[in-house]
Amino acid sequence: MRFATIPTKLGPFLCPEPLANQSTSLFPISKLTELPYPPLQSDFNFDPDLQAFFTGRLLLLDEIPFPLQTIQAHYLHGFIQYEKGITKEEHGLSCRRCGNQDKELFATFSCYRCKEECAYCRNCIMMGRISQCTPLIRWAGPATGFHVEEPILRWDGQLSELQSSASERVYELIGHAGEILVWAVCGSGKTEILFAGIEKALREGLRVCLATPRTDVVMELFPRFEQAFPNTQVEALYGGHSSMDRASPLVLSTTHQLFRFEKAFDVMIVDEVDAFPYSYDKTLQFAVEKACKDEAARIYLSATPSEDLLARVRRKELDVIHISKRFHGYPLPVPEFTWCGNWKKGLKKGYVPKVLTEWVKRKLDSGRQCFLFVPTVKVLNDVYECLKSDSVDFVHAEDPERKEKVNRFRKGEITMLITTTILERGVTVPEIDVAVFGADHEVFTSNAFVQISGRVGRSIEDPYGEVTYFHFGKTKAMASAKKTIEQHNSRSSREIDK
Repeated sequence: MRFATIPTKLGPFLCPEPLANQSTSLFPISKLTELPYPPLQSDFNFDPDLQAFFTGRLLLLDEIPFPLQTIQAHYLHGFIQYEKGITKEEHGLSCRRCGNQDKELFATFSCYRCKEECAYCRNCIMMGRISQCTPLIRWAGPATGFHVEEPILRWDGQLSELQSSASERVYELIGHAGEILVWAVCGSGKTEILFAGIEKALREGLRVCLATPRTDVVMELFPRFEQAFPNTQVEALYGGHSSMDRASPLVLSTTHQLFRFEKAFDVMIVDEVDAFPYSYDKTLQFAVEKACKDEAARIYLSATPSEDLLARVRRKELDVIHISKRFHGYPLPVPEFTWCGNWKKGLKKGYVPKVLTEWVKRKLDSGRQCFLFVPTVKVLNDVYECLKSDSVDFVHAEDPERKEKVNRFRKGEITMLITTTILERGVTVPEIDVAVFGADHEVFTSNAFVQISGRVGRSIEDPYGEVTYFHFGKTKAMASAKKTIEQHNSRSSREIDK
């Protein structure tokens, strides 16, 4: 978009091209050396719906369901600010929304809006194209306040001694700037540990976000949070489900969706902080940090924390709570390694190993639900062709029926679900067994194996389960995962490291 500079009593201000006089000179926002910010005029009768929509968000004009005239009126009175979407720094271009500075992730096009060759960011294009002439819009007036009716928390469960200690540490951090890592084994009840702290935050009028790299985790947690906080407007944001009419006090979001926020949250909880793609994508980490207020409490949850996080713990830069036992007190399931021969060669010939078909038959005959993890979509398709039946289905990241299939599995309508690693975390089914076919494939890391094994034995009614790795040769990752699980099981059930 191009802007005109218009004179006022308070100095020159910006005017978007559609609202400008035709005789006025127009410039892309990128060509303006300094952006004028009109002072806040507190006597202005601002639109509360606009305030509620904008609070804590950084958006493109195309994402805003308000007339441009309304936006401009609030800008002229200091309640709205226009920002450059892409800035030019000494090192090159920088995306204001996602923090991308990689020159390989910028491209140019002939822009209809600014009538010039315009650079845009390819890194966050899934959120809508942001280019050099694209303004980002933010709210500069007073933020929307939050009030939640009592009772805020409605949860009748009981925390274990370990959970209670962790919950108290989280509770103490709420309302203060600081960071803490909750290093808790799969099935330890990390979600329940958060409830008291979230209740405190909501009672004090603070805004909370639980962010995670995985869509499936958001969908898993959303109904649980709605039930636990019945008088709170809980919002779930993920790809294909990202609309939000007004600011919500409690937001569950994928980390990608946080590109649209800035200084929004008093409490930031990052679940599965080690998960792909957040663990390696600096722009997602930038998005999380950008979404936090300066004095926000930051809580990181993981069963398999990254080496970077553990290094920060060792340097005393990050507090840690270690929970080495599941909430029901039973040990983590230790995987069994089963040799299955050259499975790649067999798939090329159209069959899977006999040891796998026998395992599958046993599960289907018993009616016991199970996950069968495979390394790639190609392998998934081949395995499904060999095993498909009315009781067997498959799912992967690009499956258009992904959400529906996972919900059917949760309801028990599917006995066996063949899946890639997208379901290694975030999906909880009470009574299941798990197998990994092609466990020697390089896609399966030690952390992935630990997470996969953690799908089993998560309910007190069925605390045990079967975990089998079918392989053509043991790998270091397999051995490391088994050792990690055994080490967790050997720790004292009452131990919490600080």
